[in-house]
Amino acid sequence: MSVIHRLAGAAYGTHLGDQVALVSVPLVAALVFNASAELIGILVACQSMAHLLGSIPFGVLVDQRQQRSLAIVSSVISLFGFTCAGLGVWANSVVWFGASITLAGFGTVLFALTALSILPKTAPPSGLARANASIETPRAICSFIVPLIIGLVVAKVAAPLIYVAAACAALGALLFTASLPTFETSQAPHVSRITQILEGGRYVVAHKLLLAISFCAIFWNLAFAALLVVLVPTIRDIYQFNPGSFGVALSAFGLAAATGTWLSGLIADKLVPSTVLLFGPGSSAIAAACLTLIGPGSPDYLMHACFFGLGFGPSMWLIAQNSVRQLVTPPALLGRVNAVIQTAIYGIRPLGALIGGAVAGAAGPEVGIMFVALAFAASFAVSLFSGLRRIESYESLTAPEAA
Repeated sequence: MSVIHRLAGAAYGTHLGDQVALVSVPLVAALVFNASAELIGILVACQSMAHLLGSIPFGVLVDQRQQRSLAIVSSVISLFGFTCAGLGVWANSVVWFGASITLAGFGTVLFALTALSILPKTAPPSGLARANASIETPRAICSFIVPLIIGLVVAKVAAPLIYVAAACAALGALLFTASLPTFETSQAPHVSRITQILEGGRYVVAHKLLLAISFCAIFWNLAFAALLVVLVPTIRDIYQFNPGSFGVALSAFGLAAATGTWLSGLIADKLVPSTVLLFGPGSSAIAAACLTLIGPGSPDYLMHACFFGLGFGPSMWLIAQNSVRQLVTPPALLGRVNAVIQTAIYGIRPLGALIGGAVAGAAGPEVGIMFVALAFAASFAVSLFSGLRRIESYESLTAPEAA
């Protein structure tokens, strides 16, 4: 079994457990802990907080430590976190539960950063996009399947068993990570942690392609976070759809992400990178613009089609930009560069949710949807007017020439 296949196997276990937690946390909080809306929000934030708190320090570790060991540690953290989460539900301790979910989230963050740094050491530039698709496919598939399964079983099984399933998935990831070979580690001179972090940030800011990728992702995630907040009142007040169409829309998004990732795995090495890097945010802008045209009496499948458009192109874009990141960044900096970009992406999501809620609350959901469409358009504009539109092949990208 190749290194890429082992990483893909570990990714299935890691993302399966992560998606189980992501979907089940608000449901378990309401059904088991009888939590208020405020407490549910705090518990949901606990899991995403791991990305904000863990990305930068883990990025430093990925650049300095043996990456096989870090991959194993990431699976152990997830396994321990999900096990404790199940015990927290069984003990009816909301504090224990929230802390355990946060801990499990740290495992996911560490695995994602480690895998992104391992791939360039195992695949040539021409095959890197296909390798990235292999790692992204598990996340995309899990984002589609898990919400459907959890929705069906959450009221029929004991809540602790949900986290037993997540722990089993993490155990599967551990078996795959333990089978990885060792990898060469960089022998960088000893400098302070702050200096190392700033070095990664400076490289992102100074590199035109990485800076464009960062801003494109920031605008996209700001728009998507705002959309999730604005969509419910829009469905109720403007579209006048059944409230259940919200869940169907998210499933359509997950299906699109899985489809786009699968397609990238088949043809990524045959596509011109610039085409994918423009298509992803461009298709999002078109799909978001179509959301502004839906009104009372429209069939709800139009909204579902828009969400499919929001998931399909961006899933292909994610694989392409991961490949660009890996090729233009020196190996000794890759962990920190990925961490800086991930922190910016996940840091903008709470802000997007707050802005979306404020705009919809002050001016109405119709204006909120228009704000979302403009933010997606800004994401496309970044790609269109940057060097991303001129990348003709992955082989042409190397860290010294592109820096």
